[in-house]
This record gives sequence, structure tokens and C-alpha cells, in this order.
Amino acid sequence: MKKKILLYLFFFILFIPVFMWLAWYFTPNTKLVIAIVDKTVLTKKGQEHISLNWVLNHEKFTKTSQKPYHVSEDYFGFFPQENEKYNLKGLERFSDSKLQQLSLDADMAYFTDTYGIYNNEWFQEGDISARSGILYGGLSNKDLQLLENLKERHKLVIAEFNTFGSPTSARNRRAFEQLFHVKWTGWTARYFENLDIVENKEIPKWLVSNYRRAHQNKWPFKNAGVAFVNDHDEVVILEEGQHLENAIPVINTIAENQQKFGLPEDMNYPFWFDVIVPDPQYNEVISWFELDYTAEGLKEIQAYNIPKHFPAVTGHKGQDYQFYYFSGDFSDNPVSLSSSYLKGIEYLKGLLYDSRNVMERKKFFWNFYRPLVTTILDEYSEELPD
Repeated sequence: MKKKILLYLFFFILFIPVFMWLAWYFTPNTKLVIAIVDKTVLTKKGQEHISLNWVLNHEKFTKTSQKPYHVSEDYFGFFPQENEKYNLKGLERFSDSKLQQLSLDADMAYFTDTYGIYNNEWFQEGDISARSGILYGGLSNKDLQLLENLKERHKLVIAEFNTFGSPTSARNRRAFEQLFHVKWTGWTARYFENLDIVENKEIPKWLVSNYRRAHQNKWPFKNAGVAFVNDHDEVVILEEGQHLENAIPVINTIAENQQKFGLPEDMNYPFWFDVIVPDPQYNEVISWFELDYTAEGLKEIQAYNIPKHFPAVTGHKGQDYQFYYFSGDFSDNPVSLSSSYLKGIEYLKGLLYDSRNVMERKKFFWNFYRPLVTTILDEYSEELPD
């Protein structure tokens, strides 16, 4: 009898993924036409927008009544090919009339990354930790035209980190700021779990050289910390133990927005983000970036006019238009699309990441990005006319 029970239990566990897939498969599709823009696609895996595709696939959002979104095909931007070849299929090739038509056809737009591709990243002889000329990237005039058209048609726009920064021109940055009432301070930042430049190869060479240029060629940092860099190549380093009690940036969400979007109160965020100033007349701050400053750390950021805390998620939802800005590189997470085919997989999320690892971005995806974007898309799709 005991052996039979164990056998039944074994087969039950074995077939759980099958049941989850069947439940996903028979979930009805919801057509939601999204103009996805990603100019930073180094491989066909589409790392910079794969998190969005995971949500779209899991929630059965489709580009037609039947056809799902494909991560390597369904976006505007840089398309990598073999042997250092590539195709450019951005909005830059669109005429005004085609942009008007796209704004009619699309229900919304999601700009996941406009940073682009640089020569040293794309061509094999390049040093990816150094700066080089731009191959393709930046928020273009045509991108702005589409955004203006969508706003005029009261449609949803989502944009992410680095929409403001280089290589976007100052003119186009100002136009984006005025269009959506968000203001970039000129600062971007990233957490590093180790500021020892011998051990940590992820610290960009240009960041180190810019800091040394202004500090008698010194780089005295070894611990974890946060590096801020602005559009004038100034660098500010906040080191754990000296400037920060705990170096990892935390995204804090108040109780009301936790409930509304399914977000945790606090979420570590170990990647790139930009520092913006909210305009409460137009936009609500849904979540804030918080750093655990010491007195010396506060003195350091005040000297450079860096705000003490700043928005992580900013939103505007009205009859006129809908807009969300994610101040981090939120769509760039190492997730697998295979799990998106299993309905209810989110209830097993604790098995899919290492919660002890502060650099673990899968935890950010499962606990923050997925519920946030799912809630926004679900609410918006319900408001669309049939």
C-alpha cells in the first residue's frame, strides 16, 4: 500500500508541469498590439526585452488574435546577424504617414532600451569595458514622433532606464522630458558588490579613468558600493562602510501601491538606474530608490546635488494618456521563456532564484517586474474597446 501511494505521488509530481502547461494552453488569448523598441540587442536572445516577452507569453497577450510575440522578431531596433552583420529596423526608416498608421494600429509602446550598440561591443577586436563610437542607438526624432502620436491618441507608453542618457541628444531628451513631465538630473548609477578593480572586471574602465582624472589618479575603493556618473563624466563613489551602511540600493513601495501592483515593500536592485526628479503635478511616484547613507555619504551627495532619494517607478494614468517610467534597466533579467508556458509558475517562484545572492536579478523579475508589468497590462487591456 505504501509503495502504491509513493508511486501515485511520483506520477502526480511528474505530471504537474503537464497540468500547468495545459492550463496555460487553454487560457484565452488577449490581443494587445505593442510597438516594442529595443536598440540594444547583441544576440537573438533579446536580453534587454526578454522579461517583457515572458510576461506577454505567460499572460497570453498576442500581437494578433492568434500569433504570439517572438523575442527575436517582434520589436523595432537593432537585429544581430552572423559574422558581425546586422540589420537596422528601427522607427527611423518610417515616413510620417507610416508613423501615424503605427500609432493607430498599436495599442501602446514599450521602449525597453535605447542605449544602443557600440563598436567595441559589436566588433570582435573591441574592448567592451572601454568607450567607443556608437553604431546605433539613442532616442531618435522618429521615436519621439511616435510617442507624441500615441499620447495624442490617449494610449499607454512605458519607457525604461537610459531613454534620457547618452547617446540620446540633449534636444531629444528635453523633448521627452516635456512630453511626459519627467526630469533627468544628468546622473546614472549602479551598485557593484566589489569596487576592487583587480577583482571586479564589470567595473567599466571609463568610469575608473574619469574618477582618477579628478582625484590625483587615485582609486582607493575595495568594498561594495554605488558609482554615480553624470553627463559631464563626473564620477561619485559611495563605498560601504564609509558613505553607506549597506551599499545595495533598495526600491521602496508604500502599502497602497504594494497592494495595487502586487509589489513587496522593499526590493534590492543591483543594476543600472538613472536619477530623475518627479513632477507631482503630473506624475505619481509608485516606488522610490533608497540608499542607506552615513553622515559622510549624505555630505558627498549634497556636494554634487544628487537627491537623497529618487523615483524608481513613475506613472501617470488619466483620460488624457497613460505613461510609466521605470528608472532601472528593469527588462534586462536572466529569465527563461520556457517557464512562461506554465500557468501558476509564479507560486513556485522561490525555487527559481537564490534569495541569498544580492546580485540575483531573477528575484527582482519574479517579485517586482512581473507583478508590476502584469498589473499595468491587465488593467490597460481591460480598458481597450473590443
